[in-house]
Amino acid sequence: MNVAELAQILDAKVLNPGVDLNREVESGYVCDLLSWVMAKGAPGCAWITVMNHMNVIAVATLLDMACVILPENIAIEQATLDKATEEEIPVLGSGKTSYELAGLLYAQGVPNPVK
Repeated sequence: MNVAELAQILDAKVLNPGVDLNREVESGYVCDLLSWVMAKGAPGCAWITVMNHMNVIAVATLLDMACVILPENIAIEQATLDKATEEEIPVLGSGKTSYELAGLLYAQGVPNPVK
């Protein structure tokens, strides 16, 4: 599935409209420790995190992730969204918890990148 399809399944809003949503989602990961994500994340990953700062976009870009998903309607600064758009990283927002979002990814057969 691609990011646009994932957003529909999660009932998530694209927080930086205009970014390409055709990227394939190859795996899903939930973590809030940047160094851990850098070690365990993967290209094409949909990353669920409560972190909402610029370094999230840097890590997502470094790992060539498919998207970042913010749970629980967490707000994010416009400057961070602008950087995400510049780097072609879709940022999705949801009222669901990280647990609910991960369950939905799992139910769709999206694998965990950690082997």
